Amino acid sequence: MTEYTNRLINEKSPYLQQHAHNPVDWYPWGEEAFKEAKSRNRPIFLSIGYSTCHWCHVMERESFEHPQVADVLNRTFVCIKVDREERPDLDSTFMAVSQMMTGTGGWPLNIILTPDGVPVFALTYIPRESRGGQVGIIDLANQINELWTEGHEDVERRAQEVLSNLKNMNAHSPSGTLGNDVHEKVFRQMSEYFDSEYGGFGSSPKFPSPQNLMFLLRYHHRTGDKKALEMVTRTLSAMRNGGIFDHIGYGFHRYSTDPAWFLPHFEKMIYDQAYLMMAYTEAYQATGDHSYERVLGEIFTFLANEMMSSDGAFYSALDADSEGEEGKFYTWKASEIMAVLGQEDASIFMQVYNVDPAGNYLEEATGRSTGKNILHLTGSLDDEAERLGISTQELPERLSSMRVKLQEYRNRRVKPHRDEKILADMNGLMIAALAKAYRATGDSRFLEASSKCADFVTGRMMKNGRVFHRFKDGEAAIPGYLDDYAFLSYGLIELFLSTMNAAYLSMAVEMASTIQSHFEDSASGGYFFTADDSEKLLIRIKEGHDGSYPSGNSVQMLNLARLGSILSNDEYLSRAESTGRAFASDISRSPMYFSFMALAIDYLKGGSYLVKTSIHNPEMEKLKVKMWRGFYPDAELVMINQDDADFMRVLDEPVSAGSNKNGKEIMICTQMNCLPPSENVEAAIAVLDKKR
Repeated sequence: MTEYTNRLINEKSPYLQQHAHNPVDWYPWGEEAFKEAKSRNRPIFLSIGYSTCHWCHVMERESFEHPQVADVLNRTFVCIKVDREERPDLDSTFMAVSQMMTGTGGWPLNIILTPDGVPVFALTYIPRESRGGQVGIIDLANQINELWTEGHEDVERRAQEVLSNLKNMNAHSPSGTLGNDVHEKVFRQMSEYFDSEYGGFGSSPKFPSPQNLMFLLRYHHRTGDKKALEMVTRTLSAMRNGGIFDHIGYGFHRYSTDPAWFLPHFEKMIYDQAYLMMAYTEAYQATGDHSYERVLGEIFTFLANEMMSSDGAFYSALDADSEGEEGKFYTWKASEIMAVLGQEDASIFMQVYNVDPAGNYLEEATGRSTGKNILHLTGSLDDEAERLGISTQELPERLSSMRVKLQEYRNRRVKPHRDEKILADMNGLMIAALAKAYRATGDSRFLEASSKCADFVTGRMMKNGRVFHRFKDGEAAIPGYLDDYAFLSYGLIELFLSTMNAAYLSMAVEMASTIQSHFEDSASGGYFFTADDSEKLLIRIKEGHDGSYPSGNSVQMLNLARLGSILSNDEYLSRAESTGRAFASDISRSPMYFSFMALAIDYLKGGSYLVKTSIHNPEMEKLKVKMWRGFYPDAELVMINQDDADFMRVLDEPVSAGSNKNGKEIMICTQMNCLPPSENVEAAIAVLDKKR
């Protein structure tokens, strides 16, 4: 029998449910909590995290489950818990507070607020007891209580200073000018931060940052710069070989704590799988390297096995921890491998995947040996085959058989918690990733999954043209944010290009209209994160820079540029330009952190192509294969179906721009004009190739 139950028991969020039996008297974010704080004249302890966060679990075990800590918190504060994935608006706002006040951020994010909701202190992880110069949560609560009871006016004054500074920091500059050297600036900064030994950017922690790789592929496509392509291939190969990749169940962990991609934080996020699918897809198109194609299949296997709901939507994440230990599900003792595979196969497997009998996995916090191993490769399988004296065909086949046996064994372990929230923005990214992967590979599984996911989100998470952010236990809730609309539009455009189903394009057009009506910053350009009819917070955030994934503004800028090209609509092109100009000064200061916006600028200003032909063109399949299998990031192929009334209604303007009476003509249009039609596929492709 559970001893404690608090108000979080009524919430849908898996993260809030995890804390529903803490002795801390948690409230969800809402009017009830603020009324209580005002009536008791108590400050608020706001704690933000997510259900698969390792350090959130650590803080819960150390502090929030501890009766003494709970007693102090309950007496001193009104305590509020927030799931950052459910309420990214709150997370963004208070993360900005933390960055402004402390210069750092991360989760768990803990903020002390006045009863009116104004921040006065910000911290991330807090230990139970003070140690090594870091204040413990009990001492912190006592200090805040003393300040609040004895220097109430000073705390209120500090709160107003923080609020004033926050508003000044969030002030949006007037639109600037997008220079022609944006791409050079981004590439130059990426080159400075690139790790030439292990790939990726910076040292540690090292994130996959697939948007950087997508930018570099376009830079190489535009300039022919070999270094840009080498940066991509080195990074993608190193990540696939490293411990950041799950070599048994597939899929990528969130990030690496070391430069060599060896020691990950073990949670698996759906957005990482989506953007990494996009990066590997584009690398496959650009290079023809089938190892990248295989990674797409591996990621999909993980998604189908672990992350896909029966309705075809995708869950949010898998935890890093199981049985209270980070990485326990994913790491191996040498003796386990020997027992499962037998001596001969185990010897091969352990050499290939660098298994040490003493273990190679040291705890990140303590540096102590766990006696376990993180599987990783240090070279190609061809190199390993030569070293072991096994044929390059036989080794992968034998390893595949061993992997299946080890996975069957591993599946008997206690599995990490799965956060089964379905988020519109993250599912939009998956729709896009799968549709792109289908075009590059022709694998119908990808298209089927993309279509099924799109049908779920548009059918179950939308009402009257508005998107809901979260679906859980049969309920769609929380008004959509910019990312929900922008990322879902991204997916629908990609799915349209893969199917020529005009309904998907029509929905993307409707979402562009909703974004313009409810999210536009009419004064400075670009789009706010929250709608004009959403809950009013301390500030209205507007972000353009990339984080773990690209911002809604950068994705919507690309959406608008593509809609402008596909529909020959100058208004969309103008909105895209305005979005980029809104962040021009920020891009100039920190170019590398706007890599996705830079690739949208490349599409917009570099000159995109619309390739049109009839769906009945006998050469259509040949043209489709050429364009879909190759890397043409600035060209869209539209196959016109004159027999489909809905298609002709949605795409009336581009169709009328060039008639196709005999069904064999291929027309190529830029943003400025259309070239003379041709009936020769090779000639059409030559036009696109000449642009490089």
